[in-house]
Amino acid sequence: MAHSGTEITADLIRDLLRDHHPDLAGRPLRLGARGWDNQLWRLGDDLAVRLPWATADADTLLRKEHAWLPLLAPRLPLPVPVPRHLGEPSDRFPRPWLVTTWLPGTPADLAPATRAREAADALVAFLTALHEPAPADAPAGRDRGGSLAGHDARVRGGLAHAAELGLLSAGTVRAARALWADAVAAPAWPGPAVWLHGDLHAANVLTADGTFCGVIDFGDLCAGDPACDLAAAWTLLPGGAADRCLAAYRPAPGPATVRRARGWALVRALGCLLISAADHCGRKPAWGPPARAALRRLTATR
Repeated sequence: MAHSGTEITADLIRDLLRDHHPDLAGRPLRLGARGWDNQLWRLGDDLAVRLPWATADADTLLRKEHAWLPLLAPRLPLPVPVPRHLGEPSDRFPRPWLVTTWLPGTPADLAPATRAREAADALVAFLTALHEPAPADAPAGRDRGGSLAGHDARVRGGLAHAAELGLLSAGTVRAARALWADAVAAPAWPGPAVWLHGDLHAANVLTADGTFCGVIDFGDLCAGDPACDLAAAWTLLPGGAADRCLAAYRPAPGPATVRRARGWALVRALGCLLISAADHCGRKPAWGPPARAALRRLTATR
């Protein structure tokens, strides 16, 4: 069911397509995934339909992707889903929806990158290309790309909760708290706000043959501190590959940016770990293993 109470079915999607894109209505259609914000239905071999279903703000996120991704996609070295049609709310479905290109590959929470050099090179090429100064009218992040201090209560409470649930050892929690204190104390980003993906965790990156082959779900696209995305060096790459990624990133990140990036990596990994063990319908068990691996990488280097 969508947040609005509308049941999302293949018949509903075909009706929407007949109203807006009758040339696409006869294509094979099958459910691809139920994400945090949207359901993804594969449409033929090269397209997909995304419909909000689980959160109230997914409408805004889809409109953001429709407005900005076609402008950013041509300069990115990894494929991204490019919106082709925005469907407006109607009597059939009271929320906006998108037809986008379909990307082949497997989400990295199900098939982590294993070829460290190739994955590091692919990730840093993507980040370097994306992290251009954003225009004044770029969207603001919901809670991404700004000060880490705004996440302090959530991280401290999350670490305590993870320890209570037996998800993290006492030693890991101590190391994570020290890492977090260091990250929050790091000087703020002094440069211009750059374009950010904003949500580079394992379920939003695709892999093939042990390396990255695409990046999806730009709903948190925003402008801010590049450290927010540089966190992916620890959350997505195999052990030992973060240094290679950071060394190749341009402009070269200073020590303060690396400290903040480690803090953002803790925010992301801890959040995914707790969601993997949640006791509600939003639970994502597949997010647990990559989150634990990221936390091991982060705390092992302290």
